[in-house]
Amino acid sequence: MTTHIITIDGPSGSGKGTLAAKIAAHYQYHLLDSGALYRLLGLALAKENRLDTLTDVENLKVCIEIAESLDIGFTPTEQGVRVVLNGEDVTKLIRTEQVGEYASKVAVVQELRQALLSRQYAFAQAPGLVADGRDMGTVVFPNAIAKIYLTASAKSRATRRYNQLQGMGVDAKISAILANIEARDKRDTEREVAPLKPASDAYVIDSSELTIDEVFQTMKQYIDSLLA
Repeated sequence: MTTHIITIDGPSGSGKGTLAAKIAAHYQYHLLDSGALYRLLGLALAKENRLDTLTDVENLKVCIEIAESLDIGFTPTEQGVRVVLNGEDVTKLIRTEQVGEYASKVAVVQELRQALLSRQYAFAQAPGLVADGRDMGTVVFPNAIAKIYLTASAKSRATRRYNQLQGMGVDAKISAILANIEARDKRDTEREVAPLKPASDAYVIDSSELTIDEVFQTMKQYIDSLLA
């Protein structure tokens, strides 16, 4: 059976996680939240106080071992995707701005990216996979049948993230969220390793002024045209 792969890349807060879950559910495909993998590894390393010494050779070796042995589970629920790390429900925790910063530190280290790569490939199972991230279409699955790049203005993304965190009961300040998003955008687009950018053949959607359902319908039309 052919395994169709759909990639949805874009900056933090663009809505790609929500849309990837909706697309995966619609086509009954597997789902990969690659950003969650980096957040999970970042959280695990932070808990062991290893995140600030990634340039140390011996520490990096241990970090790679941790990356390769993480016990991770993604379980769909009515509220979204439940994320478990080493037996602990970290669904809310990994979506905080602090853990987002951990993820950015992990993402710039080539050795750690490589350690997580085989885990990402393993999600590609029949009938298909929706892979959500920053370099799914450019690096991890360059031969995907459909590549989508979802973007939005920093201001609109900050507002969405603020509302999301408020809904989860997490205290946050929108000014701090906006500053973090702008700093992360700069870091992610300028990094030497797999910088954030659309694949040359990606379908680019700006969701700044669109609802989730409008973006979903746009994505579905595009994907259907390629699967036909």
